[in-house]
Amino acid sequence: MTSDTHNRREIRSFVKREGRLTPGQQRALDNHWPEFGIEDDTDLSNLDELFGRPAPKVIEIGFGNGSSLIEMAINQPECDFIGIEVHRPGVGQLLKAINDNQLRNVRVACTDAVALIKHRITDSSLSRVQIFFPDPWHKKRHNKRRIIQSEFVNVLADKIQSGGHLHLATDWEDYAVQMLADVSENTRFINTSSDNSYIERPKYRPLTKFEQRGHLLGHGVWDLLFKKK
Repeated sequence: MTSDTHNRREIRSFVKREGRLTPGQQRALDNHWPEFGIEDDTDLSNLDELFGRPAPKVIEIGFGNGSSLIEMAINQPECDFIGIEVHRPGVGQLLKAINDNQLRNVRVACTDAVALIKHRITDSSLSRVQIFFPDPWHKKRHNKRRIIQSEFVNVLADKIQSGGHLHLATDWEDYAVQMLADVSENTRFINTSSDNSYIERPKYRPLTKFEQRGHLLGHGVWDLLFKKK
């Protein structure tokens, strides 16, 4: 008999909203997904082979429309980036930007990030994982859906190499407090903040339009940067 634990579905940290694709986004999906897209059966056991070179590997979970990811890929050509997003218009927008900027150091997945990282990424293979402004699931009864939870932090500790980093950012203070607690309790991570709390936004993380609007409204943003031992 199969156990209830085995049958229990994992809680998802996202709601898949298809949205309407613009003609440009649809063309990008049609024309550029075959080259830059990561299919469910793509072998991710050797990321150097995927990109055709040895280089630090960075995964961004939930890249939105991809504008900040593209800026980082342009500014950090020495790194290879994998963006994971479930919103297809955002995927199409990123693919268009990859082609427009003639980038070779970005690949895209449109799938459940937790499952991809947990089951398809080799341990100690990532230089950095970045999760910027994830869905805060702000209603208390929905907090369990937040992507940053102790269990997933432990998975990330497996996948990030020694000396690598986990970079988180949110504009919800209670989520920032929870993130700080959940990552700090994992003994494999060291907080890079001088007071074991939050850091100023690193220069490599672009300031988004969403974030700029928040600043004008007096909203706070909390960045957390942890180093893997």
